[in-house]
Amino acid sequence: MLPSGKKLVTLRDAADYVTGLPKKESALPEWQAAIEALILVADLNGPAMFARIGIMRALNRGQVRQFNPARKDHHWGKRKLKRDQ
Repeated sequence: MLPSGKKLVTLRDAADYVTGLPKKESALPEWQAAIEALILVADLNGPAMFARIGIMRALNRGQVRQFNPARKDHHWGKRKLKRDQ
């Protein structure tokens, strides 16, 4: 989702959004990496996931992930073997 509420569905949508950015914002390192990933995917048939990751990192560059202690704990290590019961 873009800040305006529009969704980027295709690589064409992402390319149109990136080309419409102001010069100052598109010069940021996050956007440069996203543009490079888009070019890699478009020209050399690279993995499309690279372009998605680049765009998502550039869009969310100012947000810091917060730790949520209320999340459900993992079940790792809680199972027991039948012989140990």
